[in-house]
Order: sequence, then structure tokens, then C-alpha cells
Amino acid sequence: MSEIAGQTGLRGTPTAVVHESYSFACMRCGHGWEQSYEIEHHTDADGHEFVLYVADGRVVPSPLSRPGCQNCDGHVVRIMRPGQVSSVRGAAERHHAVPQAGPVEAPAVPAEPREPHHWHLSDLLHPFQRKAG
Repeated sequence: MSEIAGQTGLRGTPTAVVHESYSFACMRCGHGWEQSYEIEHHTDADGHEFVLYVADGRVVPSPLSRPGCQNCDGHVVRIMRPGQVSSVRGAAERHHAVPQAGPVEAPAVPAEPREPHHWHLSDLLHPFQRKAG
């Protein structure tokens, strides 16, 4: 099947429509985004099949051909399964969450002081002593 990108005007009635979503990450600037597409399958007057990629109601080039970064116009873009960018953003937001402001509670100090322990050399050597056997 061939692809006709950038076609404008009436698209005609597609013979089938497939919905696909992809995640993208620019390897140049690090920008990430997600996009959903309607892939319309058509047949031209000569009986040749072709597809149109439609995003946000506009015919666009195939995202699999040579995607461009929306941030820096770079063309070194990684294509991933849907949800990858949003899951990373969600994890980053949870990781960088700022705790709510408020009073900090100090740990309680015991009211009665403990009796100091007097160490003896035999106490320190006890773990190293072997039982005769």
C-alpha cells in the first residue's frame, strides 16, 4: 500500500479506519510527546489502495516515516508504544513531589535517664570466644 501524505480537500469515504497511538522521544533535546492517529484505508479511482494518517482532524505524514520533534524540529526521534511518555511523567511527578509545609515533630526524649552501662573487657571479647568442643 502506498501512502499519500498532506492530501487536502475531501478525503472520500475510507474502506476501513484503524486507531493507533504512539509515544515519541527526541534524542536531540529530550522532549517527549504522545499522539493518536486515525489510519484511513482508501482505494483510488484506479483501484490502488493507500492510507492517510489523520491526527487532530488533519491529514499528516506517517509517524513511522520520519517523525520530527515538536520542540526542536530534530529528526532523531524514538517511537515507542503508547503510554510510555505519560508513565514517565507520572513517575517523575511522584518522585519530585514537594512535601506539604507544616510543623516538624521532634522525637520524644525519654523522661528518665538510663543507668550507664559499664563495659568490661570480657563483654567485648565474648563474641570472639569459642566453645570448647
